[in-house]
Amino acid sequence: MDTASPRDNVPAIDQEEIIDGILEWVEMETPTYDAERVNKLADRIQTQWEGTGCSVERVAGTDGFGDHLIVRTPDWTEDAPSILVLSHMDTVHPVGTKDDSNRIRREGDSLYGPGIYDMKAGAYLPYYAYRHLRRMGAGTGMPVSFLLVAEEEVGSPTSRAVIEAEARKAKYVLVTEPARDGGKLVTARKGVGRFEMTITGVPAHSGAKHEDGRSAVKELAHHILEIEGLTDYARGVTTNVGLVKAGTGVNVVPRVATAEIDLRVVNAADGEEITARILDRKPRDPDVTIEITGGMNRPPYELNDANWGLFELAKEVVAETGLVLESTALTGGGSDGNFTSALGVPTLDGLGADGEGAHTLNEQVYISSLVPRAKMWVRLLEGLT
Repeated sequence: MDTASPRDNVPAIDQEEIIDGILEWVEMETPTYDAERVNKLADRIQTQWEGTGCSVERVAGTDGFGDHLIVRTPDWTEDAPSILVLSHMDTVHPVGTKDDSNRIRREGDSLYGPGIYDMKAGAYLPYYAYRHLRRMGAGTGMPVSFLLVAEEEVGSPTSRAVIEAEARKAKYVLVTEPARDGGKLVTARKGVGRFEMTITGVPAHSGAKHEDGRSAVKELAHHILEIEGLTDYARGVTTNVGLVKAGTGVNVVPRVATAEIDLRVVNAADGEEITARILDRKPRDPDVTIEITGGMNRPPYELNDANWGLFELAKEVVAETGLVLESTALTGGGSDGNFTSALGVPTLDGLGADGEGAHTLNEQVYISSLVPRAKMWVRLLEGLT
């Protein structure tokens, strides 16, 4: 007679299994500009998702970037309300980081490795959660598509159109970027602008014919101070001249100087205003020319009723796991959620693992966050309707 409890063989959400899955992805280093390596990870992810019974559409990369993956649950149709889960496969770290500057290792409650926090752990968790639901013989509350892009870390230049097209088909968008401030979700992000300024002057020997020169560096210095002066913390506006290149020799009046500029704003109106002020550059020296290009490349992800309503719904759905969802304050970093929120599609971000050190050599996730976050994803996938 079989006296086993009917729950003895119920599949469990297993911490070590999650860790093994995440580390397999972290071992496959994926710098954004290395399309071959990104595509090797895409190959692995495609195989894993196809093993769950989902279909996978592969969008060929362009402009030297890797491919994007669109995964769809078997019940997904073009017209039915659905969830879009949005992730990226690329990282900011060069090849070799996993064996050197941020070795893959486990120390106490931390699991280290390049890109583990931003965002391979986050991208892996919904896959694990969906696979767990299939093991349980259960399904999702509505059809789901999972989009994994190849170049988020440089602003998603080739995937933005794909992201927006998929978002327009969805009722909700869930973004697997890292959790913030001890596990909090993200309901608003600043918009991001990028600009490049090139100043061309007249070269001359700095000793014999200094008076004949027109220094591009001197001109650039004035504009750096003006642009940096647009920062207004009270409005949430920051401008940062982050990269400067100039000159050919210390004894030559520099002919060319370039600067790359980063802009962050809270709302679209500020984006338009500050963009116009950055682009409106007039040279002080009439013999010098200025060319400046760029603009907003991620619209602000503003806290609005739609996004907050989705947060409240997710909070209610997840409550039975014992996990209390909280929202962090506005964050300055952009994500692909900026695009979907700007379309008016309710968007919830920061659903990845808890940890710290994004884009640093101290990047890590907290092991204690993995099972609770996996349970959260199970509930979101089965409970959102």
